[in-house]
Amino acid sequence: MALFHLHVTQVKRSAGQSVVTSAAYRAGEKLYSEYYGEVSDYTHKGGVVCTDILLPPQAPNQYQDRATLWNAVEKAERGKKAQLAYSFDIALQNEFSLEENIALARQFVSEQLVGRGMIADFAIHQPDKEDGGIPNPHFHVLCPIRPIEPDGKWGCKQRRRYRLDEDGNRIMGEDGKPLFDAVPTTDWGSPETLEHWREAWAAMVNAKFEEKGLTCRIDHRSYERQGLDLLPTVHEGVAVRQMEAKGIPTDKGDLNRWIKKANPFAYIHSEKDILKLVTTLISNTKGEQKGGDAFWEKAETLLYCALIGFIHYEAPVEEQNFATLIEFINAMEVREDDEEFKNPVDLMFEELAEREPNHFAVRQYAKYRLAAGKTAKSMAGGGIILLGTTLIPLLSGLFG
Repeated sequence: MALFHLHVTQVKRSAGQSVVTSAAYRAGEKLYSEYYGEVSDYTHKGGVVCTDILLPPQAPNQYQDRATLWNAVEKAERGKKAQLAYSFDIALQNEFSLEENIALARQFVSEQLVGRGMIADFAIHQPDKEDGGIPNPHFHVLCPIRPIEPDGKWGCKQRRRYRLDEDGNRIMGEDGKPLFDAVPTTDWGSPETLEHWREAWAAMVNAKFEEKGLTCRIDHRSYERQGLDLLPTVHEGVAVRQMEAKGIPTDKGDLNRWIKKANPFAYIHSEKDILKLVTTLISNTKGEQKGGDAFWEKAETLLYCALIGFIHYEAPVEEQNFATLIEFINAMEVREDDEEFKNPVDLMFEELAEREPNHFAVRQYAKYRLAAGKTAKSMAGGGIILLGTTLIPLLSGLFG
């Protein structure tokens, strides 16, 4: 079955990520991070069938070496919250041969990424499958966010654009310094560029389908933009597909089957709708540990409002679903012996708060964090939050 999946994220230090480790994992190699002084060894990882680094004309040839490239990126970024690289995750097609998929991936990387001046480190993955399993070919691409200048040196991510009055003079602030806005030096991170990449990949794949005389097609648009009252299904992965093929039901499989029957996020249009949905979820949940505790219920309500609010207002359309909610909840790691520890969800809300301190989701999460300590840890630890098999039948009952 033809499948469209093109997802772009960022590798960030603020999330505790190392771009050297990310590169080692994708390439199935052993790399040493000079920044962290650590070795990442993924030579045991199977399913990596092809790797390569493609450079724009201005990039030094030494960056053909994976360790050299990514250690140079780490060295160029000094901030503790530095954004290091764009990470692409793109599904290949089972209708094409391995050679055809590799050629298509290489063409996309060369034309769409390197053609924009980006350095691209890509890896084709085709995990082994057991009897009855469905192949899951895909490829990863890592691209440094910092651009390369014509002289081969690392450039700036942003530049200053001074604010001018109607006469073209710089506007001064209260401190006597000119006011300015920081604007990106490239368009790589813009929504328009992402849309272009998604559309270009779909066009390339569909052209290949047509060349092979196949009638199947993929569409880069969300179901809503296609005029379909559906939610995108969750990318299942090879292990889940193998289990489903053998008749073994899985959480993701159940969720995808339910998604095809309902579109609950289509009912959310305001903060009142978010609260209504959360209230319904809570009222249909019987927590075993703190079921009658009003304070506990209030904290849980705030957490759900924050997470669902973030998804509704910030996530792209294709991620506005309860699968994303489950992913957020799963990411809320707690450490009983470390009060200062921040999980990826904490960091996600910190970044949003820096941009929009009065954001609905930020305000709800801040109130939830006031319940920090044992109460918050118990909630995030799984005492009352709904996951997987519990959430699916509940939501099916609400919206099915």
